[in-house]
Order: sequence, then C-alpha cells, then structure tokens
Amino acid sequence: MHEFEKNVQSKRNDAIDSGVGFVVSFVFFAAIFTIATVIDFITK
Repeated sequence: MHEFEKNVQSKRNDAIDSGVGFVVSFVFFAAIFTIATVIDFITK
C-alpha cells in the first residue's frame, strides 16, 4: 500500500462531490440560458 493511500486528505464519497459539481454546473448553464431567453424575448 502506498503512502498516499494511507494518508488520505478527504474521506468523503466521490459520488457526492461529483453530484454537487454536476448540479452547480447545470444550474450555472440553466441560468445563462434563462437570462439569454429573457433578453431575446424583451428585445423582440
């Protein structure tokens, strides 16, 4: 067993971190899309 396997910095589940990252990026792009749709609707 290697040293980095014994001395882990974070013991949290990687699936939780991946899910949070996915949700944050999805909300970010959804917000950009919503803002662009509102601007497009207003300027027509």
